[in-house]
Amino acid sequence: MVEEVKEALVHDQMTQDRTALGVSLATSLWILGVGLPLAGFGLLGFGVWTLGNFPWDEPILQAVHAASTPALDRIAQGMTRLGSPWILPPLAGLMAIALVPLQRWRSLLYVVLSLAGSTLINIGLKDLWKRDRPFLWESGAPRPHDFSFPSGHAMTSVAIGVVLLILLGSSRWRPWAALFGVLFVLAIGWTRLYLGVHYPSDILGGWLVAIAWTVGLSLLIQPQREKIKPQDEK
Repeated sequence: MVEEVKEALVHDQMTQDRTALGVSLATSLWILGVGLPLAGFGLLGFGVWTLGNFPWDEPILQAVHAASTPALDRIAQGMTRLGSPWILPPLAGLMAIALVPLQRWRSLLYVVLSLAGSTLINIGLKDLWKRDRPFLWESGAPRPHDFSFPSGHAMTSVAIGVVLLILLGSSRWRPWAALFGVLFVLAIGWTRLYLGVHYPSDILGGWLVAIAWTVGLSLLIQPQREKIKPQDEK
């Protein structure tokens, strides 16, 4: 009897410890993954609203442009299309379709809200700030007609990268996906600067908003806690 009581007490203590650890981890994620990015975006947004451009915006653009070559022009024009609405949203759609047979409904909801929400948030923020795009040189690429802050390419590339990492969970492919995702996000950001269609602060702002949005959604929906149902399970 005494041993059973001891085991019960130990079990209760372990449960309390796990709960406390989970709460502490969630709090840290809210602060680091949502609070800090939003604070960073707030500072950027205030600067854009009051200054128009940051002192470092144009010098960075000019430095990127100084390395331009005809070969890099073609690479940038081709690569930037990978972050366009014709590529990433359909990719997210395929990701969502793949979740249906697995009956991962939380994950499906997370994918849809992350990508659709990111697009709507970007449209709203651009319309709120109404920042004109830079026009320092002719890049040969079609010039977008919408506003500049924050970058839609930057937001969408980060959003789909974070979503993929969350859905992979503890998979052995996650480190490779993280590496590829970081390189992809940086590459898309570089193309927008190289083509002269965004300021650096546009890119940074898009990254920060997308991180806050997708991490916040993951903490609310918690798709990583969803178990995969076997397809033959009724």
